Amino acid sequence: MLGFLKKPIVVTAEINVNLVALTVLGLINRLWGLSYPQAVVFDEVYYGQFVSLYMKRIFFVDDSGPPFGHMLLALGGYLGGFDGNFLWNRIGAEYSMNVPVWSLRLLPALAGALCVPVAYQILVELQFSHCAALGAALLILLENSLITQSRFMLLESILIFFILLAVLSYLKFYNVQKHSSFSGSWWFWILLTGVACSCAVGVKYVGLFTYMLLLAIAGLHFWHMIGDQNFSNISLICHFLARGLALIIIPMAMYLSFFYVHLTLLYRSGPHDQIMTSAFQASLEGGLARITQGQPLEVAYGSQITLRNVLGKPMQCWLHSHTNTYPIRYENGRGSSHQQQVTCYPFKDVNNWWIVKDPGMQQLVVSNPPRPVRHGQIVQLVHGITTRYLNTHDVAAPLSPHSQEVSCYIDYNISMPAQNLWRVEIVNRESDTDVWKTILSEVRFVHVNTSAVLKAISGIFHFQLSGASLPEWGYRQLEVVGEKLSKGFHQSMVWNVEEHRYGKSQEQKEREVELHSPTQMDISKNLSFMAKFTELQWKILTLKNEETEHKYSSSALDWITMDTNIAYWLHPTSGAQIHLLGNVVTWTSANIAALAYLCLSFWYLIRRRRKIYDIPEDAWQLWVSAGGICMGGWAVNYLPFFLMEKTLFLYHYLPAVTFQILLIPVVLQHLSDHLCRSVLLKSTFNALIVAWFSSVYFAYCTFSPVTYGHPALSVTQLKDLRWKDSWNILIRKQ
Repeated sequence: MLGFLKKPIVVTAEINVNLVALTVLGLINRLWGLSYPQAVVFDEVYYGQFVSLYMKRIFFVDDSGPPFGHMLLALGGYLGGFDGNFLWNRIGAEYSMNVPVWSLRLLPALAGALCVPVAYQILVELQFSHCAALGAALLILLENSLITQSRFMLLESILIFFILLAVLSYLKFYNVQKHSSFSGSWWFWILLTGVACSCAVGVKYVGLFTYMLLLAIAGLHFWHMIGDQNFSNISLICHFLARGLALIIIPMAMYLSFFYVHLTLLYRSGPHDQIMTSAFQASLEGGLARITQGQPLEVAYGSQITLRNVLGKPMQCWLHSHTNTYPIRYENGRGSSHQQQVTCYPFKDVNNWWIVKDPGMQQLVVSNPPRPVRHGQIVQLVHGITTRYLNTHDVAAPLSPHSQEVSCYIDYNISMPAQNLWRVEIVNRESDTDVWKTILSEVRFVHVNTSAVLKAISGIFHFQLSGASLPEWGYRQLEVVGEKLSKGFHQSMVWNVEEHRYGKSQEQKEREVELHSPTQMDISKNLSFMAKFTELQWKILTLKNEETEHKYSSSALDWITMDTNIAYWLHPTSGAQIHLLGNVVTWTSANIAALAYLCLSFWYLIRRRRKIYDIPEDAWQLWVSAGGICMGGWAVNYLPFFLMEKTLFLYHYLPAVTFQILLIPVVLQHLSDHLCRSVLLKSTFNALIVAWFSSVYFAYCTFSPVTYGHPALSVTQLKDLRWKDSWNILIRKQ
């Protein structure tokens, strides 16, 4: 029974010393002196704000991308015990004692360190020699720009790690498949490919480029499988379904999970609420939820409501009126109706309240039981404080002369009768009998007489039409007009009820007191996760901050030759500084390698067309597959930036240049194996490689003081580092 104890239990393991050594070197290289400087470095001022909001569970929207990367940075703060109390308002500001600097920078640094062994493994899986793989890893290790970017609370190193991990996982999967499909390791690597792809996209949307590249490569490989008669129809279907599950379904599910965790963590109202819909705001703790708690759900005749414009850009605003009238004549000489002004006001105010009235009845209170308003029914909107009716007629609006003026009607006993009937159309209805609901229903008001739609003219339209909001006589508030339906649909035509109560007072003075009173009834307005995800995702994709020229912004053309740099940090007294600068020798070599690859590939293709085969078929397949990964990775991560209308910085090029660096040992090994045919040529070529690699190390050491920020350099030494006139090395005036 216990016979197995008579022999010792032996565990054997293979240890790749190269891999272990590279991992250790990467950790030392990226983690050394990680807490230095104890000050805010460049975009830490941007990402730090979101980390603080995570610590305080306050909702925010970042239009730069999905939340996964931000959550990883926040995880570092959580592990370090950060309470979120720090004012992220200035680059170079000294961190207070409560900020765990090392912990906040740890995850980006670990990701940067792990890129070194992953690069080694990618070359091995591409069937290149361990010497070439070692060279690729060392080039990543000694790349100054990657070191700088990974040592601070920034996202690029995390993005690059997941991109490289996705490539490595797919290559592992592809190589395992050659001898054992559907094995445990086969499933592990294809699932890890999908997971890494979703993580890359979840950090920054540019991760989508590498994801699309891998999907294209996987599709090409599957296409070749279809032509292989060794695979049965059932087997091909299983392979197709497995790839669909691992490379599409699971990444999509993970992407959703990032938002689920994000929205679960950030349940409190915050500074970014105003760009979200009322329903979304009401689902957050505090803020609008505190105001709307206890509101009736169904809008009825006699309801007292505030109407918020759904567009919410450039700012949220509510349908508003006040006692002032439109001027008899505008500055351009056009006349007005001289009726009471109606505007869209960006602040909560008692003049934002309106009463929903049944045109066939005089009462302004809710009956018992309440009579809910349904889609398609006619209403009148009575301004709560002035008791005048919302009206529009064939008079040109003050700033938008091609649209109708909207006003609250004043009877001047002239030939301009009231036109105050509006049809309620629920845009997001499920059926034509839907009831108008507080917060949840998005409605538009169609004028019965003219078919014009009530519309708020946002700031962007003001700029296009007149260059400003209403003049001083309109208190600089936003214009509201009646827009013809023939001009098309726009979100600025859609409104939702935000605050709501059932009116009980028929007398005006009692009603004014009622308008200032809190509501009593309790009803939940919680949104489903998918509704919140859809809205938040749309905001991230469409919300655009005003792009401004930055001192260190650059064009995509500047990146290839590294004609630009970014000053990340400057010591206030010693002159020590940190710059985002690449290893000049490596970047130049990467450009030469890319050019050599393209020229050789073109030459080989022409020769093969003529049935001349300069290299063996297996070497050609290796050359093509390596180019698909390295050149393809460079192209998909670089060329799209020429189409982007955004402020660009040198760090946007780092994913692309990482792939280009991996191409250098690919080209070098190819030249050594197939073009250096004699022993003398091989020896000379190897000697040149050693000399070249020494220059890479020399450039790394030369720029290390501005990579790590230590030691501080003299003015002369700083001037010596300005290898290009376009570089902005900071030199203090003596």
